[in-house]
Amino acid sequence: MSDTTDPLFDEAFLRRLEVLAIVARKVQAGRARGERRAKRTGAGLEFADHRDYAPGDDLRYLDWGVYGRLGRLLVRVFEEEEDLPIYVLIDASASMATPASLGRPRKIDHARRIAAALAYVGLASLDRVSIVPFSSEIGPPTPPARGRGRIFAMLDRLAAITSDGTTDLRRAVEGFVHRVHHAGRRGLVVVISDFFDPAGAEGALSLLAYHRLEPFVIQVVDEDDARPRLLGDVNLIDIETGEARELTVTPALLAEVARAHAALVAGLARYCATHAISCVQADTRVAFDELLLQVLRTGGLFA
Repeated sequence: MSDTTDPLFDEAFLRRLEVLAIVARKVQAGRARGERRAKRTGAGLEFADHRDYAPGDDLRYLDWGVYGRLGRLLVRVFEEEEDLPIYVLIDASASMATPASLGRPRKIDHARRIAAALAYVGLASLDRVSIVPFSSEIGPPTPPARGRGRIFAMLDRLAAITSDGTTDLRRAVEGFVHRVHHAGRRGLVVVISDFFDPAGAEGALSLLAYHRLEPFVIQVVDEDDARPRLLGDVNLIDIETGEARELTVTPALLAEVARAHAALVAGLARYCATHAISCVQADTRVAFDELLLQVLRTGGLFA
């Protein structure tokens, strides 16, 4: 088994991963291996378009019918398929380090387990998977890997993630997009975060879509964020910026906090629905495998 000593990834956790993989195989029964694929221009079998002939082009692809009609030398361009890798971006900013409470895990631990489960199901399905932590910038990603035996290296990487720094999703995505295109890779990008970014998530998600990367949003939500157990005079310190503020917490203020949190969740869901982006709320009260089973059965991922 894995060499990691992180209790999040114990033997019981790994057994639950295997159950998820079995369910995923049943969901995908009858589908070709690696069905989720991307198309790129090349010399495949499906016609895509024409372009002007350039010296050195293969004469076999000249469209003589067009030449006979228009007198122009045009080359037929085809599409070929390639694997579409899965990138799991996991928020490692300080806001994810909320304390475990009443049997609920910390947000970062919930996110790490969800990322591990996604990685395992993807690896078992022979997709190429990479784990990419981020806060205001992206951290070192795991090299894209295929095959369930590679899960152990990913568990070790997830175990090493610590929550620190501020959230700047757009800046992190800019760095990620640059690295993906520098390597010539495109694919599915699963973003796991609480999305506590003052600038919002819209710019980052639109940037992914602009670069023909397919975003999939998993928003980690926790009851204490919506309804903090505070009352009276307190000195609040922003866990990411260190900014402190003294205030009196009243029931009316707590109600306003709950409304603001609900607006954040609803706003992200609304934006995703408008832009055809899959979006799932991952409540820390719901076990990671229950969440993944729901996603698998609705066809929202690994389709």
